Amino acid sequence: MGLDGFLDYLRSSSAYQTAKDLGVELLREEVVAEFKAAWGGEGTKVLSKIYKNVIATDASEQQPAHAHKLPNIHYRHTPTTMSPADLARALSPEPHAVDVVTVAQALHWFGLPAFYAQVNHVLRLPGGVFAAWCYTLPLVDPPVDSVFNQYYATSGPYWDAARRLVEEEYRTVAFPFGPVEEEDHTGPFEFTSKVEMGLDGFLDYLRSSSAYQTAKDQGVELLGEEVVAEFEAAWGGEGTKVVRFPVFLRIGRVVE
Repeated sequence: MGLDGFLDYLRSSSAYQTAKDLGVELLREEVVAEFKAAWGGEGTKVLSKIYKNVIATDASEQQPAHAHKLPNIHYRHTPTTMSPADLARALSPEPHAVDVVTVAQALHWFGLPAFYAQVNHVLRLPGGVFAAWCYTLPLVDPPVDSVFNQYYATSGPYWDAARRLVEEEYRTVAFPFGPVEEEDHTGPFEFTSKVEMGLDGFLDYLRSSSAYQTAKDQGVELLGEEVVAEFEAAWGGEGTKVVRFPVFLRIGRVVE
């Protein structure tokens, strides 16, 4: 698989699809350019000779049904109840046979010691690559941002403690990997994803968050009529606005 095919794999992930449904493009030109730069000038030619098969995993049995279907992508249901040995067999029949492992907007949910043990078990030696990225709070314009900041402060008690790693832009997440070629650190490398969204789409994005769902389960409506009215007033008469999502990428090679 060439780089285009690899990016298609990233686009097949449930996290990418969820963001796409909300109008957020996680793999904008800047992000693609960083992947190319991180793997060096000849990266695309090398990758085109390497990747023939991709294994995409999800703890949810339903999520893969929403992903793109490509002939060389093999979807595996990997429930959280799987033993480490069964998970290793599901990922790769042989150790150190995988070139790249990626995680989109999910690393902060993992039990990292056990997860990294699996990553190191499957990644190729030498030079296997691990990449993970997250996106932080959306930025619109001063009036909307002011209302959003109040909303975000109100939602604070309903976020999982793991959210702190996203707020810290994955700077403090454990990352036991070495820099890729032509870099002297593993990031985070920062990008900005821009998308036009209407107010309804923006509010739907807020409702998709785990904090909103947790509050809802506890009988708390974070986006009540008064809050929505404040967003409507701040949004003004414009149908759509450009919403910017800061994206932070950590990328590195396995350390022997």
